[in-house]
Amino acid sequence: MAIDRVLNSDSMNEQEDNFNTSLRPTTFAECVGQQSVKEKLAIAIEAAKKRGEPLEHILFYGPPGLGKTTLAHVIANEMGSRIKTTSGPALVKQGDVMGLLSNVNTGDILFVDEIHRLSTPVEEFIYPAMEDFRVDFTVDSGLHAKTINFPLKRFTLIGATTRAGLLSAPLRGRFGMLYHLEFYNIGELAQILHRSAKLLNLACQDGTLDLIASRSRGTPRIANRLLKRVRDYAQVKGKGKLTDDVVTSALKMEQIDELGLDELDRSFLRALANVYKGGPAGIEALAATLGEEKDTLEDVVEPYLLQIGFVRRTNRGREITDKACKHLGVEPKGTTQQKDLES
Repeated sequence: MAIDRVLNSDSMNEQEDNFNTSLRPTTFAECVGQQSVKEKLAIAIEAAKKRGEPLEHILFYGPPGLGKTTLAHVIANEMGSRIKTTSGPALVKQGDVMGLLSNVNTGDILFVDEIHRLSTPVEEFIYPAMEDFRVDFTVDSGLHAKTINFPLKRFTLIGATTRAGLLSAPLRGRFGMLYHLEFYNIGELAQILHRSAKLLNLACQDGTLDLIASRSRGTPRIANRLLKRVRDYAQVKGKGKLTDDVVTSALKMEQIDELGLDELDRSFLRALANVYKGGPAGIEALAATLGEEKDTLEDVVEPYLLQIGFVRRTNRGREITDKACKHLGVEPKGTTQQKDLES
């Protein structure tokens, strides 16, 4: 059975989206973290504005919740451009794309989230739009079919993906700028939380936001989600103010430990340690054991566990590390790597 989790870095519903949007920075000056990416984008934007041209197409990739959508909106604001947003799964057929592209003006930004989920026909339809700012649109069918060459205004496509490896080479090659977003450090997350708390008029004791930041898995979306949960707890149990006791109690109630791991993370690690004796284990087998989707484990659970050195990926599957076993309080069973060293 799937495990509910507050730490899911995907946006969960419309209310969650509205909450995230209300806290979203609108300029580079308000953005925290991703310094190298911001510097490169700022130069590209300034150069494009001086030439009076739209930006090149941009691809953001990395784990969910790191600010790909936020950066797309910031770019639109910095360029003074309109932005239209959609997602790969929403673009089912060529007509869906045509409806968007026929309404773009010069300099507009089209943001496509989960761009790796575009179907092959839709992807191929987009190629000439990105490269030559035109599309070949087929009307009617059979003997009466004819192709219409439809010119487009010069626009910027910004794609976002958690699975860059699933993008085809032709699509990836049409992006002029490709940026990998990294996990945030605790100091950066604390800055984000201070800004969010101010926008929410939330009273906080010194150090409480750093405590939330330390358990946010390097992810701003998770940090803001935890802040929302702690705010709710404070309003019911703590007179509306965030204190060390309130934050600690709220996070304990959500089953989030000092490293930011929740019950799904621990279940993943326990399955590796106990069911598969340390590994290696295939991701499909782990997903079946946990009753979770494979994509959830690959996109949401594994990146952070790999980042903190709790899991290894090998050509034979996933393995748990001694560091993770120590955190769980279980005895290492001996992974393939250890067995190879002993043989």
